[in-house]
Amino acid sequence: MNPVDLFHDVARTVPAYRAFLAENHIDPASVRTFQDFVRLPMTTKEGYTRRHPLPQLCRHGVMGDIIAVSSGSTGVPSFWPRSASDERMIADRFEEVFRGTFSAHERRTLAVVCFSLGTWVGGLFTLNCCRHLAERGYPITAVAPGTNRREIRRILPELAPYFDQVVLMGYPPYLKNVIDTEDLPWHEWNVKIVTAGEVFSEEWRALVAARAGIDDPVHGIASLYGTADAGILGNETPLSIEIRRFLAERPDTAKELFGEPRLPTLVQYDPDIRFFEEHEGTLLFSGDNGVPLIRYHIADEGGVVPYDEMLAFVRGHGFEPSTSSPERPFVYVFGRSHDIVSYYGANVYPENVAVGLEQPQVSRLVTGKFVTEVVKDTRHDPHLMVTVELMPGEKPSDEIAHTIGESILGQLLRLNSEFAAYVPPRQQTPLIRLRESGDPDYFPPGAKHRYTR
Repeated sequence: MNPVDLFHDVARTVPAYRAFLAENHIDPASVRTFQDFVRLPMTTKEGYTRRHPLPQLCRHGVMGDIIAVSSGSTGVPSFWPRSASDERMIADRFEEVFRGTFSAHERRTLAVVCFSLGTWVGGLFTLNCCRHLAERGYPITAVAPGTNRREIRRILPELAPYFDQVVLMGYPPYLKNVIDTEDLPWHEWNVKIVTAGEVFSEEWRALVAARAGIDDPVHGIASLYGTADAGILGNETPLSIEIRRFLAERPDTAKELFGEPRLPTLVQYDPDIRFFEEHEGTLLFSGDNGVPLIRYHIADEGGVVPYDEMLAFVRGHGFEPSTSSPERPFVYVFGRSHDIVSYYGANVYPENVAVGLEQPQVSRLVTGKFVTEVVKDTRHDPHLMVTVELMPGEKPSDEIAHTIGESILGQLLRLNSEFAAYVPPRQQTPLIRLRESGDPDYFPPGAKHRYTR
């Protein structure tokens, strides 16, 4: 992609972006070089997409043929028009996974869509991309039970025996929970997995692969990096997975590469359709979508590594990959910034939790400070944990914890449609941990408060 050419096309055809440039006193004709492009102001959800009527964000003021919805931090939805041409472009990322990782061009494949169905971006979008692959000649048959466990139990024993492999597609904790708890003959079905929405560990990949009967985790589980704003931005490849598995055992080497010892999602992306930039440890991207976006700040913490630089780095640390992939750049993603935690693919915002603490039955007991985090139990299953600061003089009790938990849950379900749709009911109630006022580990006096860990 030539980002300067994309900029001029969007400036010419998208009314909202023309208005954005005018507000910032930018003449499109003055943007001639890459250096001019990277000096353009960033666009954001608050500063750009929410400030303009939806049709004005689209080319020539005309919306696409389908709209996906994502929840905002206060429950106000964001709408993302798309067209069949957008899906065909994104289907290339699915093709790279299905062909390059799962050899689906040679195998009769049952693609099982376990993302939530409805207006949310995951389910129907994934289903449509699978159908595009079938149109390209892949022997793929798709079925979409969504997150309906009863349907999953019902259809898999009936359909799986007709296929050479079964590809389960959904959020990592949900798929793991299905595999762990449904008494189905996973080992007989040559299972493969496609995930999205959350960073998972290489221990998770190995554990789920073993439980699903996947002999080769590198060619059996692949993650997609996507957003509601722009669909799929990149995908794991056997090469990126091999590199990530190497780094997982060497936190010091990972820190040297990524700046932190924790392991991000590591994917490759197609520079012909996406352009990534780093900005103060977060990502910007430009791309042609139903809503074309220029230097859009998605608030994901991460960075970009060119292909040659990545290969030189790992080889310099004694690792020679056994697999190859297209010579495309890498992008790594730690997750969302701004105090958001991701849980079963749903963004849990501090504003949602705060409202639960502001209800009459709770507000007198707490200061309003809290910390949200996702913790793993001994089975590697995630749980939403909220640590809450009590008012001075209040002491922790099971009764208070129960009251707070019910209040937070009620507001999460009311305000966050993604939480209500994505998170299985049994995993929705948060774990509440109470701390006395001024607790030095979570609420030290005088320190700037962080709402997540």
